[in-house]
Amino acid sequence: MTEPLPRRFCVHGVAEMASRAHVVEGVSFEDAALHFLGEHHPVAGFEDDVSLYVEDLETGERQCFRIDPDTGETAPCE
Repeated sequence: MTEPLPRRFCVHGVAEMASRAHVVEGVSFEDAALHFLGEHHPVAGFEDDVSLYVEDLETGERQCFRIDPDTGETAPCE
């Protein structure tokens, strides 16, 4: 079975301006959100979930995720 190829996504925090976004690669929206969280988002001191917008740069599709920084679990924004 062939593994999915990484795609490019634009990711930024919901409370941040889009100009603060970073381009990351991932095999899915969730994967890109977790890569962003691990590389670009300070999680020290966060007690609540982190909310991120993730946009597929090829299709323009945009999704929002809440991520628990302690477990890495993702859920759609409400």
